[in-house]
Amino acid sequence: MDKEFCTKPFSKRVEKPWGHEIIYTPKDALAVGKIIYVKAGHKLSLQYHDEKAETLCLIEGQAFITLSNEREKTIKITMEQNKGYFLQPGQIHRVEALTDITFIESSTPENGNTFRLEDDTNRPTETKAMRNNRG
Repeated sequence: MDKEFCTKPFSKRVEKPWGHEIIYTPKDALAVGKIIYVKAGHKLSLQYHDEKAETLCLIEGQAFITLSNEREKTIKITMEQNKGYFLQPGQIHRVEALTDITFIESSTPENGNTFRLEDDTNRPTETKAMRNNRG
């Protein structure tokens, strides 16, 4: 089987209200990798994904992660650096930066929807079509 091997690096920066993310995997990759920067005092949406599973790993800074399970129990814990937090589809979560933070997200492809339950800038649920329109 012929495969095309990587001949040049890939990177796409996406600006966000709370900072930015750098996607370092090409669009057709079997997994998605991101480096996410969040400014101190900002937080991501309280959200869940209907299809995407992801693992978050705090690299630098101090942050909380809010997690909810299917029984509606919500916990807010201090993230530990260099430890993975695995999130299954349907699990409600949010990352909140106490200081400027950098974390890595590795996930399955970004199919399905990101349902935003709370968002500081009132962004709507994000669909695959919306992501495709961003380019």
